[in-house]
Amino acid sequence: MTTLADLDLAPGIRRWIARLSEISPGIPDIDSPDPIRQRLAARVLSDRLAVDFTLPIPDGVEITDHEFDGPGGRLAMRRYRAADALRLAPTQLWLHGGGFYAGTIDEILNDRLCARRALHSGVQVFSLEYRLAPEHPYPAPELDAEAALRALVADPDGFGVDPERLGIGGNSAGAAIAASTALRLRGASGIRLHHVDLEVPPLAMRRVGQAAIDYAVGFGLDQLEQVVALYTGPDGPADEFISPLDVDDLTGLPPTLITAAEHDPLRDSGIEYAARLRDAEVPVELIVHAGHLHGTPGITAAFDGAADWQLSHDERIAEVYGVPSARPTTPQHTH
Repeated sequence: MTTLADLDLAPGIRRWIARLSEISPGIPDIDSPDPIRQRLAARVLSDRLAVDFTLPIPDGVEITDHEFDGPGGRLAMRRYRAADALRLAPTQLWLHGGGFYAGTIDEILNDRLCARRALHSGVQVFSLEYRLAPEHPYPAPELDAEAALRALVADPDGFGVDPERLGIGGNSAGAAIAASTALRLRGASGIRLHHVDLEVPPLAMRRVGQAAIDYAVGFGLDQLEQVVALYTGPDGPADEFISPLDVDDLTGLPPTLITAAEHDPLRDSGIEYAARLRDAEVPVELIVHAGHLHGTPGITAAFDGAADWQLSHDERIAEVYGVPSARPTTPQHTH
């Protein structure tokens, strides 16, 4: 079994780990067995880290908040749009991470990353405030994502959406929700997803591959079984799509980008899903970023590799959606 001390990590990652260890003990309920109390504590921790370790929102991005009728009531979406975007712009619905029970569109980390993604990719981003477990287990987040996509398609002029170039993506738990949503929408009327974008995804509700063994402790997957229980709910999952890697038939899915981190217990989940998509003749691109942990793609102000991850990702998204990317010509890194 590998430990963090065994790895040759970049200095920026080491500073982030040290700061995480320094801050965490002082945040009440960060280790609470109550997921709702822990959710609030995780938000505090995330925001305190993001202030120092994530590049700020850049100029040239218009940010507006929207609401629509979801299956459980009104839902919020935050739109990130380059100031020079087309009237009807290629659009991605984005789902934040947080282990299915935490996270919000209001996190500083999510706000900053989505804003830069919209600017540098030229693709409009809608970040969705989906419902969380345990109050709303699977498939509530997927139903929310589907409702958001249908709301965007129903009012393209109001939302500024090109309905022929509408995709879905997410980070970590949000990536799993995006993959499950794509499966649930396969063949559905009214929505044809242009692309699926999965960043450090958990694509099975179980431990997958050697990475899950090597990085079983201290890398974010220690409480997998408890998290899965929250997400599936007391009655178990409603259908097989909760675990995309274990679905028998993956044919007919949209083109997919999977990005994984080398030192992530979820790494092999993404690798195996990419292999299964290829077998199903789904166009797929897999990128495994060397030297990264599960959470380090977000530390763009402290680690050049994280900023490069985001910029290369945004260039690929621009290509997929057929728009020119806007890679900055000045250095983005501050540390």
